[in-house]
Amino acid sequence: MSAWMYLIVAICLEICATVALKLSEGFEKWHWGLVSISLYAVCFWVLAPALKVLPVGVVYAIWAGVGIVGVSILGALLFGDRLTAVHYGFMSMILIGAVGLKLTT
Repeated sequence: MSAWMYLIVAICLEICATVALKLSEGFEKWHWGLVSISLYAVCFWVLAPALKVLPVGVVYAIWAGVGIVGVSILGALLFGDRLTAVHYGFMSMILIGAVGLKLTT
């Protein structure tokens, strides 16, 4: 698997882990907390091979940026989090930066 594919899988795992963390309600629902911790652990395990090939700053920026956008959208869809046009504008800038980093690496 290519470094970019590892990064994509790690991003998906990170998004799922963050949603599970929200579902844990501050670890009051411990089973969701365990799911979250497990997913974060697997996420880092999958992220590691990407860091062997790609620059750490690029990997982290894309991982964090795409994760922010993904979690924000899922938060709106699943939990009713309010997103305004300004939020979407800034998320667009994050994605533009992530795509720019991919294209120049």
